[in-house]
Amino acid sequence: MLELGQTAAPTGEHIIDGSDATFMQDVIEASQTTPVIVDFWATWCGPCKTLGPDIEAAVNAAGGRVKLVKIDVDANPGYAGQLRVQSIPTVYAFYQGQPVDGFQGALPPSEIKTFVEKVANLAGEPDNGLADAIEAAEGMLAEGAATDAAETFAAILQEDTNNVAAYAGLVRSYLALDDVDQAEAILNGAPAEISTDPALEAVAAKIALASEAANAGPVADLLAQVEADPDDHQARFDLAIALHADGQTQDAVDTLLELFRRDRDWQDGAAKAQLFKVFDALDAKDPIALNGRRKLSSMIFA
Repeated sequence: MLELGQTAAPTGEHIIDGSDATFMQDVIEASQTTPVIVDFWATWCGPCKTLGPDIEAAVNAAGGRVKLVKIDVDANPGYAGQLRVQSIPTVYAFYQGQPVDGFQGALPPSEIKTFVEKVANLAGEPDNGLADAIEAAEGMLAEGAATDAAETFAAILQEDTNNVAAYAGLVRSYLALDDVDQAEAILNGAPAEISTDPALEAVAAKIALASEAANAGPVADLLAQVEADPDDHQARFDLAIALHADGQTQDAVDTLLELFRRDRDWQDGAAKAQLFKVFDALDAKDPIALNGRRKLSSMIFA
């Protein structure tokens, strides 16, 4: 049990112990941008022990939209006196340097949650509109409605011109529509500050692979060439491109790995470069990419 004068340890990154000495910085200045809740408490206060964990949990659940400053009134009577704190626990909410709400006594967890959410929203309601729109567009694309997805991604970019997810989604939508030229034009038009984002580098790899697929030869013919002459590296390389164009990504990776095993320096390391292109176009956690990278690494360092 805490002794008189001691403070309870903060229980989250959005919760701190305050004092009269730091009140201006922790509450008045901090609340200029983010709402701040001040919990006036004392070690001997029974209801404080009930209120404290509940309000801390609600503040942490708000994810940084509100902060909590806990002040022991016995150790710091100054601002408690100025704010006429006559009983504890007393809770005040500050925004832009001014007290805007508050309550006294312990409340049920549901009412505390409502209070904290109300205070958090003083800086503006959380806007999930664009995130929801992106999720909806991704759903359209997954269901084959590429045109509708493209229109939705384009609308998002009108609202947020630097939205990486919307740019990548718009490019993938046009690739799904087999319009590689338009996909490339959109990618080239992305703002410079987001052009190196991994999501855009991934769709760049998809564009390159899609361009190659347009000139890919028949899988059966190329497979016959490789079987007839296993040392025909060009045929093996072309087979990998054709396999990928046909949706046989794992077989394409295996074919390129075999080419790398046979001659890693062929065409200035073309097999390795093509493998990286395929890996970049896949999700980073895709098993094909993960296993392929591991196998390639083992060959490189063998």
